[in-house]
Parts: sequence; structure tokens; C-alpha cells
Amino acid sequence: MTSATTRSSERRISPVFLGIGAIMAVTGWAVWADSSPSLGFAVFLFVTAAWIVSLCLHEYAHARTALHSGDLTVAAKGYLTLNPLKYTHAVLSIVLPVLFVIMGGIGLPGGAVFIERHRIRGRWKHSLISAAGPLTNVLFAVVCTAPFWLGALDGVPLAFRFALAFLALLQVTAAILNFLPVPGLDGYGVIEPWLSPGFRRQVEPYAPFGLLAVFGILFIPEVNHAFFDAIFALMDGLGVSRAEVACGQDLYRFWTEQYPVCTEAVSR
Repeated sequence: MTSATTRSSERRISPVFLGIGAIMAVTGWAVWADSSPSLGFAVFLFVTAAWIVSLCLHEYAHARTALHSGDLTVAAKGYLTLNPLKYTHAVLSIVLPVLFVIMGGIGLPGGAVFIERHRIRGRWKHSLISAAGPLTNVLFAVVCTAPFWLGALDGVPLAFRFALAFLALLQVTAAILNFLPVPGLDGYGVIEPWLSPGFRRQVEPYAPFGLLAVFGILFIPEVNHAFFDAIFALMDGLGVSRAEVACGQDLYRFWTEQYPVCTEAVSR
């Protein structure tokens, strides 16, 4: 009985995650209904909570795929509860991604669940475990952009539309950055099982610095402009305009000076 209860608790959705989901739902309704005294603060809470939910689902996808691939230890580690406090590096997976959104509006990929790879047999399984996380961001991006490319935005309040556009940008950037074949990112994890053991040993010491290298390169103005031009071209293809994303980010960063065109559009 005790063993069965333990296994059940290892897979039960955490109250922490449910609380974050409740914040997302309540503030999303507040943005939609414009019933908050501070619309910008409501947008901030809604997008931040939704972003954290997507981060939890990203890590859950890694863990769940690993579980079905042979690593049964992920349940005992609490990874299947969706509790961000159970992650190996909660700061890297939750705190830093949220800070990057606040500071610059980019979806920072995190990495927190520890998979015992030696328990898993088969290169395809290893690749799928690595791909599962960013594929969750892709799915989240599809959900966020669906109202735009389906033309289903009639009657949707502008504030909610802008917030959704900004949230979609975060998911798109997180998916693209995560799929880069750079050591330390999920994209490299997808191809790593197919590389020679010698090459993997040579690259392994640099894995902790892969993400830092990517963001260092993104600070180069020419690279930054090319990256975001590609991102916004993709967003345009999904029916989300650069202006909608900009207004969403403007509302999100309510503590800064807001663009009059955005505030006037929302207040109409």
C-alpha cells in the first residue's frame, strides 16, 4: 500500500503548478475582460505565468519521454509532478528564463531535468528525449498563433490579442534556440547519439558554456538583427504582425514608458 501511494504521489500534479496555472487563468480572464485596475500588470502576470507553465511542460516532456524509454528514476525525482521546484537547477530553468523575458523579451531555453542516459538503449530514444522539450514549445506556439492564422480574432479584446502575440514570440524563440545544434542545448542532444564517441568526448567539456556562447553571439548587432528578422518573418507567416508583438511586449513591461499607439488602441 505504501509503495503504491508513493508511486501515485510521484506522478500527481503539484499544487505549485496548479497555483501557477490558476494565476494564468485568472489574469488571462482579467486581461480579456479588462477588469484589472492595472491592465499592464495583469498582462505581466498572465504572460509570465503562461511562460512558466510552458517551461514546466517542456521539462515534463523530457522526463515523460525518458520514463517510457527506460529511465524509471524520473518519477522518484519528482519530474512528473510538473513542480518547478523539483528541477535540478530551478534557477536555470525558471528564474533565468523569466528574467530574460522581463529584460529583453526573448524565450531563453532552460535545462533542468537529469536523465540517467545509461538506462536508455537506442539512439532514436535518446534523440526523442532531447527533442520532446522544444517540440512542446512548438506546440505551445501553434496554440498561441492559431487564432491569428485561422482568422479567429473577431471579438477578441486587443489587450489579450497583444499579450498572446508576445507569448507566441517567446515560444517561437525558445523552440528555435533550443533546436540549435549547440552543445548544452536540446538540438545537440538530438544529434549527439549519432556522433562518434571521440567527437562527443571532445565536445563534452564545452557543453555548460553552449547557451552562454549563443547569447554572446546574439549580442553582436548584425547577428541579432538577422536573428530577429528571421523570427518576425516566421511570425508574419503565422499571421502575427511585428506591431502586435511590440504592443504585447509594451503592455507586459508596464513599468516602462509605453508607446501611445498601443495604449490608445487598447483603451478604445
